[in-house]
Amino acid sequence: MTKRICVLTSAHPAFDVRIFHKECKSLVRAGYDVTLIAPYGEDLARGGVQVKAIRQRTGRLRRITLTTWDALVNALRENGDLYHFHDPELIPVGLTLRLCGKRVVYDIHEDLPKTLAYKQYLPEWLKPLLVRTLDFTERCASRVFSGLIVATPFLKDRFERCNRNVAVIANYPLIDEFSAVRDPENCADSSLVDSFIYVGMRITAARGAKEMVEAVGLLKEGAQLDLVGEFDPPELQKTLAGLAGWRRVKVHGFLGRDEISRAISRSTAGLVTLHPEPNYLTAFPVKLFEYMAAGIPVIASDFPACREIVEQAGCGLLVDPLNPKEIANAMRFLQENPDEAREMGERGRTSILGKMNWTNEEKQLLRLYEKLLVERPEHAGEAEGCKLPS
Repeated sequence: MTKRICVLTSAHPAFDVRIFHKECKSLVRAGYDVTLIAPYGEDLARGGVQVKAIRQRTGRLRRITLTTWDALVNALRENGDLYHFHDPELIPVGLTLRLCGKRVVYDIHEDLPKTLAYKQYLPEWLKPLLVRTLDFTERCASRVFSGLIVATPFLKDRFERCNRNVAVIANYPLIDEFSAVRDPENCADSSLVDSFIYVGMRITAARGAKEMVEAVGLLKEGAQLDLVGEFDPPELQKTLAGLAGWRRVKVHGFLGRDEISRAISRSTAGLVTLHPEPNYLTAFPVKLFEYMAAGIPVIASDFPACREIVEQAGCGLLVDPLNPKEIANAMRFLQENPDEAREMGERGRTSILGKMNWTNEEKQLLRLYEKLLVERPEHAGEAEGCKLPS
């Protein structure tokens, strides 16, 4: 009998790349019956996945309370064999499902307590207390779940004592999305040779927006910085517009996956100059892998995780992300040394094709599912007594 899988998110878009295009589609290909509960306008079926829409709400408090309740109600209606949730705010939902005797997997994308350092809406005096509280809560809850998925080895180090079923599943790219490798000689527009790109869901100060704009302003005429994503907060765009380098910036806003692939493949290099915030020091930025997959060199923050990837692959340059002059020097080097830049891009793509791709990570995902679905869930007999909230 086909196993029913229910995937839940309240904070991510319904068609998030990791959640929908990678994990959900991988599960469908493996023969599972997959339902995704996520904020969206309507129920629909796409790519073999049944999307159950929950109401999209604005404001953190309304999302954490009302959207979380909607997710729980819909999850109980599904009566899945395994539940897989992606957001810390859904921990209460995961715990409730465990009390109902369900197998539950918590997918941990980032080191939550460490993200508080750059949350500007939180008062500084409150952050240390929240860090300790969140760390304690997340560790305790993780002991209860059937399994954990973590995006980096650093997260595994944090959680492996909490749960015996921890799988590292990196957010490596889908190779097919980045099949077109950049070749400057085939670019009809010569200005593309001096185009640098940043791609993200959000463009923020902590992700180096100001320094990137200042850096491109230090280059010779003809250089361009392409920004893909939404400004957060929106007022940041006005602040950046006051910088000297802004005249060389092209804002693209939100782009679809095909458009992102084309934009990256036309660029001289990809920027991932995150600030030295605690969570970023050990993060594996997905945009770094996407630049590599598209065959362009990277300019990345000189942090432990990024350093390991860039140095092993020989795919780019490492910089101090707080120093616009150092970022500009890296840009200038790639402009003036196109052969070396091309070789860096080729080495990066070779690394993606060889190991750092979703095809390999998919195997880890399916291996964890197979293990958990064979094991008998604790308190399985209590599932019959679980009541649907009215």
